Amino acid sequence: MKKEEVPQDQSNLSKHNMKELCYAVDKDGSYTTALSSGWEPKTIALEHSMKDIEERVAQANEAVKQGTQSPIVYFMELHKMDWVTLAGYVNMWTWRAKRHANPSVFKKLNQKQLQRYADAFEITIEELKSFRGI
Repeated sequence: MKKEEVPQDQSNLSKHNMKELCYAVDKDGSYTTALSSGWEPKTIALEHSMKDIEERVAQANEAVKQGTQSPIVYFMELHKMDWVTLAGYVNMWTWRAKRHANPSVFKKLNQKQLQRYADAFEITIEELKSFRGI
């Protein structure tokens, strides 16, 4: 897109007086950078994505409250991770990380395993172990 056509729609960026760096073509046909305050289609897509994430976090929170899932599931959703990503952070096979979603298995985790999860979620082991839902 041409530099003068870079979108300047209202978005979360403009609400916080921030701009996004974009690449555009200048008058000479060379690529250059331009600042954008937002683009409506992108803003709509991001709002839908955030709403989906918030719903998943709420569902995970409810599952922890009901005792059907361990706190790992809640913090994984809160940090916008999936099982593969989480397994990479804690240096485990994916199936092992998934297994730790079971509250009875979670209760048996040793300090080293709990520390890996706590580090991935940037919380303490005590915060992880004591979380029962919001």
